[in-house]
Amino acid sequence: MGSYDKARNGLGSSEKHGQTEPGNEFDVYGDESHADIKYRTMSWWKAAALMLAETVSLGILSIPSVFATLGMVAGCILVISLGLIATATGYMIGAFKLRYPHVHNMADAGMVLAGPIGREVLGGAQVVFLVFSCGGHALTGMIAFDTITAGASCSVLWAAVAAIICLILTLPRTLNGISYLSVASFISVFTAVMITMIGVGVAGHHGGVTTTANLKFASAFLAVTDIVFAYSGHVTFFTFLSEMKNPADFAKALYALQIADTTLYLIVGVVVYAYTGADTVSPALGNTGTTLRKVAYGIALPTILISGVINGHVTAKLVFIRLFRRNGVASRHMTAHSWTGWLTWVGICFTIWTIAFIIAELIPFFNDLLGVMSSLFASWFTYGISGIFWFHLTPRSERWSTPWQKTKTVFWASIILMGAFIMVGGLYASIDSIIQGYRGSQFAGPFTCANQALA
Repeated sequence: MGSYDKARNGLGSSEKHGQTEPGNEFDVYGDESHADIKYRTMSWWKAAALMLAETVSLGILSIPSVFATLGMVAGCILVISLGLIATATGYMIGAFKLRYPHVHNMADAGMVLAGPIGREVLGGAQVVFLVFSCGGHALTGMIAFDTITAGASCSVLWAAVAAIICLILTLPRTLNGISYLSVASFISVFTAVMITMIGVGVAGHHGGVTTTANLKFASAFLAVTDIVFAYSGHVTFFTFLSEMKNPADFAKALYALQIADTTLYLIVGVVVYAYTGADTVSPALGNTGTTLRKVAYGIALPTILISGVINGHVTAKLVFIRLFRRNGVASRHMTAHSWTGWLTWVGICFTIWTIAFIIAELIPFFNDLLGVMSSLFASWFTYGISGIFWFHLTPRSERWSTPWQKTKTVFWASIILMGAFIMVGGLYASIDSIIQGYRGSQFAGPFTCANQALA
């Protein structure tokens, strides 16, 4: 019996032993039959569009440089293998949600796993990771504007413009409204990388291409964390599931996502690296000539901003739900067009994007710091935490009952260890990169007006 079937049939470990976690009996948004604002309105394809926009956006832009660092063979193997594992871990998040319908975010999952301490730890980690991701989008938006305008204005202004646009687009209260933006986001990034691939193809081969690479551990693992970050959309999955009409259809959305993103990562990584070789730069849009680079960044702007909007929305929704859902009872402000509800929502969104803008501008080694955040959190949200979910859903008596169950037990235990290894290795590699950056005077000052465009 599959994990989804087990979840629907109540075969989680707690109920097998006659216990039910507090709050397991309610749905996160309550009865929406008479609600002004209805949240559970997304079909599976809209959820897939959101997942694709949130996952592929910035992740795809770093893949060619990963191939340049690791070599063609290792790059392909890692993209495929980590993609397959991300599919399995995403499926487990869906199974956990079906078993516990009230789980809306990682904080709720933490409450199920470890009580109030687990709620605060996982909830805090989710907020920190997503806010830093929002900062990454503000920073990338700034680079895009600087590239398009050739540094015609102060880069701080462009970062502020990117953050303000993201703030405005975050204001819709439901993900269903943002899902249409996600379609535009995917078309945007797909067109931009197509222009890049055509551009490097027309320019012809230059730079050497290697099948393997001899690297120090820190350099190699920093490239691996880029692939981990490219599959790091799992942190938002619980919120997407909560706003689907039928969460049981989540598997369709997940498979559509993983087939699309793995295929895109492979094609873009192989093609761009094959033509640019050792000269490959990151983000990938910078591998063409000046004119095409401006065009590609202009077309990519929607995906740079909209994927940030999704991260901001999920963060805001976590805080909003925390304020207006107490002991399983949803306040009327969650589903009504009340002044309290809207002012609170706008205030949360404004705070998130203000903080994202400040940390993106204040920290000179922000990209490396984002690597630290990814190592700390994406390693668990995308991989390790799903192994913990499996052990929670599977009663101890079943884990070694059959050869297949033994295989699954070993697999999910390995996933937990994998998450821990990625965290430790990624932290070491990211911190080493920060140290090397300071030694080489590679970091600009905070709130600098200097042109941040790629040369």
